[in-house]
Amino acid sequence: QVRLVESGGGLVQAGASLRLACEISGRSFAANAMAWFRQAAGKEREFIAAVSLSQGSKFYADSVKGRFTISADDDRKTGHLQMNSLEPEDTAVYYCAATSYLRDLQSIYEENQYYYWGQGTQVTVSS
Repeated sequence: QVRLVESGGGLVQAGASLRLACEISGRSFAANAMAWFRQAAGKEREFIAAVSLSQGSKFYADSVKGRFTISADDDRKTGHLQMNSLEPEDTAVYYCAATSYLRDLQSIYEENQYYYWGQGTQVTVSS
């Protein structure tokens, strides 16, 4: 059974940094892509960042480009999201997602491409 567990969320002031982690368990699972999504209160879940583990390519939403950095360990079992210069608008529940198959590289942005999801970790940024 594959399980994703996020950690590292919390309450910070604007301008601060946080580093989220995503641990993947499940011996038979090899992730081909890992991604982070977030959902603010009253809003739909949105794409934040993703990494293609087969190609090493990284993708970001415009709202976080230059501030957030996604990474994954070589064993494809741990991912991170480094978040710098946090803004109150970044307040949301952050979800880690992983998949062993992508339709194509462009589909890395699509929520429905990810079969496995974590339970989410709350990030709150105060002004």
